[in-house]
Amino acid sequence: MKEFYAHSRNKAGIKHHLSDHLSSVSKLAGEFLADTLLADEAALAGLLHDLGKYGDLFQARLKGEAQGIDHWSLGAWLALSKEFKAIAAALAIEGHHIGLQHFSKNHLSAINPKQLGINHPLQLRLSESNLDVIKSRLLADGINPRINHTLLGNDLNSTINTMLDVRMVFSCLVDADFLDTEAHFNGTSEGKQYRRSGPKLQKERALGILLEHIKEVQAQTQAAQGVTEVRASLLNSCLKAADSATGLFTLTAPTGSGKTLAMLAFALKHAIERRLRRLIIVLPYLSIIEQTASIYRSIFESHFGQYYVLEHHSLAEVGLEKTKSDSEGKSGELETAERQRRLLAENWDAPLIVTTSVQMLESLFSNRPSACRKLHRLTHSVILFDEVQTLPANLAVPTLAALSHLAYGYGSSVVFSTATQPAFEHLHKTVKSHSITGWQSHKIVSEPQSLFKNMKRTCVSWDNPDGGISWDDLAVCLKGHEQALCIVNIKRHARILWEKIGEKALHLSTNLCPSHRRDVLDTVCNRLLNKEAVHLVATQCIEAGVDVDFPVVYRAYAPLEAIIQAAGRCNREGRQETLGEVHVFQPLIKGNESEFPDDYYKQAAQITKMLFRRHGADKMLLDNLDFITAYYRELYDISKPEAMKKTQRLLEYVMAGSFPDIAREYRLIKQDAINVLVPYQPLIKKFDELCDEGNKIGLTSEWIKRARPLSISFYRPKPDDTIWDSLIPVKVAGRKEREQSDWFIYIRKEDYHPVLGLIPSGALNIWIG
Repeated sequence: MKEFYAHSRNKAGIKHHLSDHLSSVSKLAGEFLADTLLADEAALAGLLHDLGKYGDLFQARLKGEAQGIDHWSLGAWLALSKEFKAIAAALAIEGHHIGLQHFSKNHLSAINPKQLGINHPLQLRLSESNLDVIKSRLLADGINPRINHTLLGNDLNSTINTMLDVRMVFSCLVDADFLDTEAHFNGTSEGKQYRRSGPKLQKERALGILLEHIKEVQAQTQAAQGVTEVRASLLNSCLKAADSATGLFTLTAPTGSGKTLAMLAFALKHAIERRLRRLIIVLPYLSIIEQTASIYRSIFESHFGQYYVLEHHSLAEVGLEKTKSDSEGKSGELETAERQRRLLAENWDAPLIVTTSVQMLESLFSNRPSACRKLHRLTHSVILFDEVQTLPANLAVPTLAALSHLAYGYGSSVVFSTATQPAFEHLHKTVKSHSITGWQSHKIVSEPQSLFKNMKRTCVSWDNPDGGISWDDLAVCLKGHEQALCIVNIKRHARILWEKIGEKALHLSTNLCPSHRRDVLDTVCNRLLNKEAVHLVATQCIEAGVDVDFPVVYRAYAPLEAIIQAAGRCNREGRQETLGEVHVFQPLIKGNESEFPDDYYKQAAQITKMLFRRHGADKMLLDNLDFITAYYRELYDISKPEAMKKTQRLLEYVMAGSFPDIAREYRLIKQDAINVLVPYQPLIKKFDELCDEGNKIGLTSEWIKRARPLSISFYRPKPDDTIWDSLIPVKVAGRKEREQSDWFIYIRKEDYHPVLGLIPSGALNIWIG
């Protein structure tokens, strides 16, 4: 009997039998969704995903005797047949190399082998034109596919819910496929070698460790009694609410009230009560991720090892998939670049994941294998969104609909935590029209206003937004204080103000790499603690999750939630004898000069200014939840998230079932970003070592991990931008160096300023934030 293979020889000289690969992928994929209605379809997708490899042309491909072979469409077409009626499996099979395509009758009809044989959209050849021949070889190999339940049957009604269901099946398939393929190529004479599974949550033990840590922190705190009482009250509320059924939750508490640890306590206790298996903490900024991941590691790593906490964000990415082929090299092995991307794509096989909003939310709407690979890990999990006020209004409706379905369809809990809870219930009716469960959340703290009342630590003065203060005058005001923080809206303003104050001032923005930011914050905290003079000029990157405690804070007019976050950096511990001073000012803007980083930020800031004009300074109450809710209602009434052009385009693509268009349109950051290793002088030796390793070996997961502390992100420059002269790509074999690379080394060491961070020569518009 003729033998059929899925992959070429590994280092041990062993070929990968196709029947073994299909059976193994099917078993893994089904197990990933074992507790859901999708398990059967995921398992079927595993059995059929490489069906075309039974074709003679593909077997010739493994020997280097053919190329440009489509080995997935035959399996997708069989899944669509009357025998299975498995649309989700078919889409997943078709997309496991080229990405999810179109959930529509026209597209699915075009997978017909007869039509593909005449005109293949990717100019590929089918491995075999006769499906019956392929089926007979599958059966002869001992595989007889069966299915008891399919997700959609023949229903082609595309909704946010059904598209997320398809992505879940897709996620299981690509993760199982990647893992089994990797196990083959890592195999020995004794067989396949799977990577070690991630550790278990061990939730009971982890909760005990966390509560003991919190007790130690409370015993050592220098915070005022009122602050410690609020923190204890918040923790008790979180532990009490953890008994609730899975679903949607809000956690509203003032800045400095201990949300970072309290919400983790909720998640662990909730996981115990509801038998959940993973915690995912979603944060808006890299600066918060660094701090939060560091805190969680310090608590758990010594008990559970280094793999317990996984940190995954944009700096861990290798980039967009460009592959439109079968990804098999001339010798039959996976192309180096494709294999490397697969190995680096995180599948979130860890009990506690700390990630960004971009990574989490864009994956929910992606069509790419590496981005969707981790989605099945979201089932039966607690997903904590911290500082959720940063969610763009134009993405609110589809995002809330998808998260609602994730909670109620997959046995998970979604928690929105912030000091400034957006009025998302205001959108319930609109969300319900796209996801039947709508958006109605349960409060973890039943009376959050009492927490705010007991945490009053500042008094706020408001300048008239119709006036304006010059940078020179503002610098004089700041220098009049021994210790002061000033937060502005854009990096150019931060640089101007820093220059006006003088070189003794410190600066914080995302122009600084993480190690540099950490050094600046350490310096700031030491000076504050020792009552030494310190003046810090920062962008909004300091406003969330950064624990500094200034007696005086100046904040440029901004969205109300940003001003509240800024106030949370003032008298944070409540230790001052008098209330901390927060000054909201209007910078003097000349002509057409930009005041805000983007249009939505500008619109929200204008609402803040409008409320001042309407109510006056006395009614601008940052610790009043009714006032905060009124602000969000005003913002949503004016911006009308459900009517925004971006929202409408997204929902039209959903109705059309177009996975590629949705993935392109759903972007939290408008432009693609690149990651750049920068020459921060105190760590220049490490920089040089990484440069040398990157040039000699190329991009590896270990290299990325060590490069993160010395890396920054900015928008991908235009092809003719002169900054390219200062960037050397970190090579991944098989890729065009500039167009497809997402990791670069910045070679002009003189451009990294000791205070301001990376300041490239020339006027560039590449900065994020």
